[in-house]
Amino acid sequence: MGIASVIKGNAKLKKLVHWMLIPSGEARPRLWVQLIVNPLLHKYGKGAKIRRRTRIDVLPFNAFSLGKNSVIEDFCTINNGVGDVVIGDNTLIGMGNVIIGPVSIGDNVIFAQNVVASGLNHEYKDINTPIVDQPVTTKPIVIEADSWIAANVVITAGVTIGRHCVIAAGSVVTKSIPPYTVAGGNPAKPIKQYNHQTQEWESVKNN
Repeated sequence: MGIASVIKGNAKLKKLVHWMLIPSGEARPRLWVQLIVNPLLHKYGKGAKIRRRTRIDVLPFNAFSLGKNSVIEDFCTINNGVGDVVIGDNTLIGMGNVIIGPVSIGDNVIFAQNVVASGLNHEYKDINTPIVDQPVTTKPIVIEADSWIAANVVITAGVTIGRHCVIAAGSVVTKSIPPYTVAGGNPAKPIKQYNHQTQEWESVKNN
């Protein structure tokens, strides 16, 4: 039996290890985790950059990787506490983004400013228990290669945005978007799709 299995199978030990990694009631890992553990476990491609005014709340028990020549700009928050955060090559995570795993972002993707992508949700079914004390659920978010997510977009848990998509500024994406689509609105709906036969972007009629 591995160490991870032993820890998961012992509630008291699991609580102790969690406390050693993260102060009680906080999401940011302890300084020794940030400086010693994470650099050994997480992957950073050649030329990858994380700006100084960025909050990287990543922990050793889930994956975090930043591909080659990718950049995370100032004032972002990246959190892998409940799921992996994987960012591909040549991808820009613009200023003020919030990314909470599980989230997978492909190569050559642009996230503009103030985008929120969260694979986490809070349970609320038990009305006798405060929502903060109820379990969380997760569903992976996938952003495929070559896409552009414009400013102030919100991407909800379980959504896949296909290859070479454009999501208009201010949209709330609650359902998956097929490849080669321009989508916008709240909730976001396809506006245009690329026709590979005519080689044109064509308008989509929504009911």
